[in-house]
Order: sequence, then structure tokens, then C-alpha cells
Amino acid sequence: MLNDETVLLPLRTYEVVVSDEPMTPERDDESGKYTDTYRDQDFIEAIRVEGGMAGTSTVAEIVGCTHRQALNRLKELREQDIVRSKDVGRALAWQIQSDE
Repeated sequence: MLNDETVLLPLRTYEVVVSDEPMTPERDDESGKYTDTYRDQDFIEAIRVEGGMAGTSTVAEIVGCTHRQALNRLKELREQDIVRSKDVGRALAWQIQSDE
């Protein structure tokens, strides 16, 4: 119920920042497993779009992948010292290492 003191906030919308290249899954010749359809750069750009720091769910929404895919890829990027993470409550916030 709205009253005179109710404040309505605008909904945020995101522009997908993934590549224009077709995202057709391909199989690895050796393992037979499907290869990743998202580039590392897609995740890095998603963080940049949010001003240099973004939560996992936000990155997933911008890239257009699942939360689990984003979390796994961001953890891989952290192991490569490309991004770093910070606990914010019960969530992780991600920042690009070179954007300090």
C-alpha cells in the first residue's frame, strides 16, 4: 500500500555486454565436453559496467549466464589474479585487479 511517505525507486536495467559472435556451444575434440560460450572479457566488462565493483548476481545478469557460471568463472579469474573478491554480507563483490 502506498502512502505519502512511500518512496518508489526506479528499476535498474542492464545492457548485455557479451560479444556479437554467435554463442553456439562447441565440443572439445579431446574431452567431448562443451566449451565455454562466454569469454573472460565478458565478465571483466560486466564489472566495469557497474563502476568497477559488482556482485556475482549482477555480473551473471549482465553477461546473460547463470549465477553458478558467473561464480565459477569469476573464481577462475581470481586464481589468475585478474579480479579480486570481497565479502559483503553473504555475497561476494568482485573488482578488477588493475582498477584499484
